[in-house]
Amino acid sequence: RQKELDIRVIVGNPPYSVGQKSENDNNDNVEYPALDGRIRSTYAEHSIATLSKGLYDSYIRAIRWASDRIGNAGVVGFVTNGGFLEKSAMDGVRKCLAEEFSCIHVFNLRGDIRKNMLSKGRAKEGGNIFGSGSMAGIAISVLVKNPDAAAQGQIYYHDVGDDLSKDVKLGKIASYVSVAGVVDWQIITPDEHGDWLKQRDNSFNQFIVLGDKRGDAPKLFNNFSQGILTARDAWAYNASITKLEANIARMICFYNSELTRFNAAHPSLDKKGREAALNGFLDTNPQLISWTHNVKQELAKNRALEYEELSLTQSLYRPFTKQWIYYNRALNERVYQMPRIFPGKAAKNLVICVSGVGERSGFSALITDLPTNFHTIDTGQCFPLYLYDETALASKDDLFAEPVENGFRCRDAITDAGLAHLLSAYPGEQITKEDLFYYVYGVLHSQDYRERFADNLSKELPRIPAVKQ
Repeated sequence: RQKELDIRVIVGNPPYSVGQKSENDNNDNVEYPALDGRIRSTYAEHSIATLSKGLYDSYIRAIRWASDRIGNAGVVGFVTNGGFLEKSAMDGVRKCLAEEFSCIHVFNLRGDIRKNMLSKGRAKEGGNIFGSGSMAGIAISVLVKNPDAAAQGQIYYHDVGDDLSKDVKLGKIASYVSVAGVVDWQIITPDEHGDWLKQRDNSFNQFIVLGDKRGDAPKLFNNFSQGILTARDAWAYNASITKLEANIARMICFYNSELTRFNAAHPSLDKKGREAALNGFLDTNPQLISWTHNVKQELAKNRALEYEELSLTQSLYRPFTKQWIYYNRALNERVYQMPRIFPGKAAKNLVICVSGVGERSGFSALITDLPTNFHTIDTGQCFPLYLYDETALASKDDLFAEPVENGFRCRDAITDAGLAHLLSAYPGEQITKEDLFYYVYGVLHSQDYRERFADNLSKELPRIPAVKQ
């Protein structure tokens, strides 16, 4: 009956959920093939972000559904997570909203608890209007489609203010009553990146980018990587190598016992059938194992796990905090490019770790000689001094690549084009790639650089200027 109605007004408070935090829960978000297809062809299509998982958050799905459901004319009024207002991964959402709606009013109630914690209060987000019911900042959005409007894509924005309590914010909502009650709406003109808030300094684009995996423009580093995402840090990390060894051995033993039990119960299923039978069968006691998608796939493929002592190595878990890690593809959900940066204990390297795109706590950078965790610096990226290639893949004609004992060959991670770019700025100077590596680290610690380009650094990877002598 609902589908047959001509609905023109949709009001609600959709849930905020990217997905389950643990495969042990067996309770991931429901899939909506048609709706998710619309998100891919609109929000994702208009985004330059490399990661699109956040676009399938329940509240983003609700915005996409409501935008389509009202047709070419109507009103959507939502109370949602306010992340879509400034997150770089939501650039496609903002671009589409500005294209699809004639008028947008956004009342930003802020209250992002994580941003408050990570910035040690400097973010001034204040209290959350839902108290302990939400960690995310909250926004009230009124989206209007009017095909007869004189202008399209008009965006009006109001910030509730710094460091206000939950009760003060609710009092403001009550006093305003409606959109008309807010007299000091700020008119926003989106920039070329789709930014509404904290718009970037375009002079930043004049500098060479630190790294780029999507374009062909000159870059300083050939490759870079996020840190290791184990998806089971409580098992895969420990300050005690003895306890880590015991934890991993215990989990592997339990996994293999579940594999044996599953095979006995389902002796004749093919891989697809095994995948379908897993979730209702496996023991999900978090004291015994931390299931993830990859580990379930290993079981579906009928693969036993083996404990590997050589996988025990030191790592940088958090800034200035070392931990032992079980560094192993089978029990690390995502290793990204780390095996090319730290392929084993014998391989020596240095990496410059910088804050990830969309950081909440302000830009930061540090150097380490150890593999890093995904959250060492706010889902950061690591730029190495060297890259390691398997000897079977290394070029036989590369006379300058140095072999190492563990079967890898070492080469510079800084590009020839990157070095040439800097040499052109300092003619007559003798500059090596290692010099350039430390030069980058110095620029990233410049207070003037960080302050001037703070909004750029929160939304994209750093670019490096040639500083005047």
